[in-house]
Amino acid sequence: MSYRDYLKELLRPLGVYDVEAPFNGGELTAAGEALDGALGALEEVERESSLVTARSWGLEGVAKLLLHRPAAETEEGLSQALAALLRIGDDSFTPGAINDTITGCGVAAECMETGVGRVQVRFPGVVGIPAQIDRLKRIIQEIVPPQVEIAWFYRFLTWAELEEQFPSWADLERAGLNWSQLEMQVLP
Repeated sequence: MSYRDYLKELLRPLGVYDVEAPFNGGELTAAGEALDGALGALEEVERESSLVTARSWGLEGVAKLLLHRPAAETEEGLSQALAALLRIGDDSFTPGAINDTITGCGVAAECMETGVGRVQVRFPGVVGIPAQIDRLKRIIQEIVPPQVEIAWFYRFLTWAELEEQFPSWADLERAGLNWSQLEMQVLP
C-alpha cells in the first residue's frame, strides 16, 4: 500500500476530510508521494549498508577501502569476498582459515602447508597459468603472512598423460598441436 492510500485510509474515518476531493486528495497525494520517495531512499540505504544485502554502491564503497579489489566477478561473489576479508583476525593464519579467506575472496586457489614457513598455492580446475595471475598473486600474498614462503603450482601436461594420450610420436604428430596446445592436453 502506498503512503497516499495509507493517509487516505487513516483520515477517512475521521470524517473531517473529503479525501476524494481535488484539494484534500491532492494534498494527501503529494504528501504520500513524498513519503514513498523517502521510504524508497531509506530502504536503499538500509540494504546497501550491510554486506549481506548490499548489491551496488554499498559493495563498491567497502571495496574502495581495500588496497586491492577482490577477484570476484559477481555482486554476490564480491559480497562474500568482502565478508571473508573482514573476518581476518589475529587467529586467521591457520591453513584452513587462509584457504577460507582465499576462496571467500573469489580466488579459485588452494593453499597447502608444505613445511615450516612454506606453503604451496594450487589453482584446482585450471590448466596452465590462470588469467590475471599477477592480480591473483597480489591478493594471495596479502592474505598469507609475509614470513611464509609461497611456491606457486600450475597444472600442465605430465609425461604419463602424454604417453597415455599419444602412444607414439606418429600419433602426436597427427594431432597437429603446437607446444602451447600440447601442454594444455591435461586429462581430467
